[in-house]
Amino acid sequence: MPFSHHSHSGQFCGHATNTLDEVVQAAINKGMTTFCLTEHIPRERIDFYPREEEEHTPETLYKLFDDYYREARRLQAVYKDQIVLFIGFEGEWIRPSSLTIIHDLLSRYEVDLFLGSVHHVHTIPIDYDPPVYHRARDVGNATDERIFQDYFDAQLAMLEALHPPIVAHFDLIRLFSDQPNQTWKTWPSVWAKLLRNLRFIADYGGVLELNSSSLRKGMTEAYPQVEVCQEFKALGGRFTLSDDSHGVPHVGLNYDKVLDCVKRAGIADVCHLAPVSDTVKPHDSRFPNVGWQTVSVADLEKHPFWAN
Repeated sequence: MPFSHHSHSGQFCGHATNTLDEVVQAAINKGMTTFCLTEHIPRERIDFYPREEEEHTPETLYKLFDDYYREARRLQAVYKDQIVLFIGFEGEWIRPSSLTIIHDLLSRYEVDLFLGSVHHVHTIPIDYDPPVYHRARDVGNATDERIFQDYFDAQLAMLEALHPPIVAHFDLIRLFSDQPNQTWKTWPSVWAKLLRNLRFIADYGGVLELNSSSLRKGMTEAYPQVEVCQEFKALGGRFTLSDDSHGVPHVGLNYDKVLDCVKRAGIADVCHLAPVSDTVKPHDSRFPNVGWQTVSVADLEKHPFWAN
């Protein structure tokens, strides 16, 4: 029953490891029943990461995505009797032209989902490494409070433009901040923007992923923090599980700690994507073949996955 809606592989992501096939096999071996393949989208040359230009051009990134899609569909057929695989992408919001790239992919490929995410503020990566984060922060007044505000404003622009079915690592901005585990309520101005975004997501029916990658990076809670989950729950918002794996070692990693966050937040049930059926209705007109299925946390805990 455990599932993940966010994953990457070294075959199609430069900062990950293992082939896509190996990642899928790891999910099967861990006892996952639903696993979503969501490689990164192509980017313009201006948004390449350091040294990326040594290996890629914008054209080769598009070719890489096309190769990914074909391999993902192949694996979906190969493992159809062992695991439910859904194919999509992580749609990073960097600048207005990101909208064009994402719309182009949605028109060219029949996908089951996409994740809406923000990895850049002022078009500078905020999760690459601390020096690059500090460079993004220095564009404002060189404080975490200011860049947090700018992050949630960028996130709102992404949400308004895309209405992503799943919102990825909602509070990623805290990764390289001076105090990544502090309460968001420390800064009322930031908290207000955060709540504004949660209300928007809840209003259009978006799902927040409970993303375990923060835990392997030294933080004490999943993305988003428990206090954020409590607010989204009060708004009637829905949650799903993601490991944001970047290779075999990350598949299902720290899900026990995510479960602890779920309980502390008072979340009674989570949801996962499922094929449309008599009981599962399409969640979005853009993705007519899939919908959300709800499972109680109590039932989730009974799965053999937790014994592995």
